[in-house]
Amino acid sequence: MDSINIKKLAEALNLSTSTISRAFRDNSDINGATKALILTKARELNYQPNHYASNLREQKSKTIAVIVPELANNYFSQAIHGIERVARENGYHILIYVTDDDYKKEVNFIRHLHNGRADGIVMSVSGEANDHNYLNKFGAKRLPLVFFDRIYEDIETPRVITNDYNSSFSATEHLIEQGCKRIAYMVINKSLSIGKTRMQGYIDALQKHHIAFEENLIVDCSNSYEENSIIVKQALTELKPDGVFTSVERLAFATYYACYDLNINIPKDLKIISFSSLEIAPLLNPSLTTITQPATEIGEQAAKLLFTILDGDVDKNMANEIVLQSKIIKRNSTSN
Repeated sequence: MDSINIKKLAEALNLSTSTISRAFRDNSDINGATKALILTKARELNYQPNHYASNLREQKSKTIAVIVPELANNYFSQAIHGIERVARENGYHILIYVTDDDYKKEVNFIRHLHNGRADGIVMSVSGEANDHNYLNKFGAKRLPLVFFDRIYEDIETPRVITNDYNSSFSATEHLIEQGCKRIAYMVINKSLSIGKTRMQGYIDALQKHHIAFEENLIVDCSNSYEENSIIVKQALTELKPDGVFTSVERLAFATYYACYDLNINIPKDLKIISFSSLEIAPLLNPSLTTITQPATEIGEQAAKLLFTILDGDVDKNMANEIVLQSKIIKRNSTSN
């Protein structure tokens, strides 16, 4: 009897070779009955998958790269957890690269990964103010790439984002409904896609409630904890806001510390709401009102998009966008 290979097994079952391959990887997107049928037929025909030979033949590393701006933010840790879970289900490992919001690092990482180190990339971008055409210079050889959270709007590739505009509008409106009339918006980089989108939600909510927009209430912060301490204290002292909306959780921490040092009472003197996936937000004193993104699900969806490309089910340049919903969790930092 001739030796059985994956192609012959697929023909015997009238299925595609990619379906057979996913079944042996125990991929979660294969129907249980189909998987059982494949495994039964494989035993009957004495077929044994040679994963090592398959990897060599297809020149696959069985690794995907995850590129993020930072790890200190709890959001990115949760997103990576979601990506890793899906990668593991597909028989893959992940490599994590941290750019520290440095565009040059991002470019170097991407170029390095095109030497065969990874089969695909899931990335939250760093350099929106820069020229992103370096990604297009790879042409057809560009690795499958999925953006999540922070994206390059001028690069056609799948992405997973959240409803940042609506969330920011609702967050600002919540502060207004709690009696705030002078609301500061704290942001690390307002030129980033999410920074711009979140700021627009803030501005439009003020307009809806007939509160004049003041440019100086947009507080530009940095990635440095030491610098943020100075910036936030100066803003609270000079601008005297009665509400603060922070675009990332580290700025909420900076505001809490500044309020403690300046003897400002939260929420009596100042109400605070922040984008945050921090699990201990309910334990802060006072507990922090948050706009919470489904970080783990974002990671899972981004990884699943990548594997649909790696499995050859879709074009790697498709303009596919998944928008997930964040939710406001009201706690004591905005109470009356």
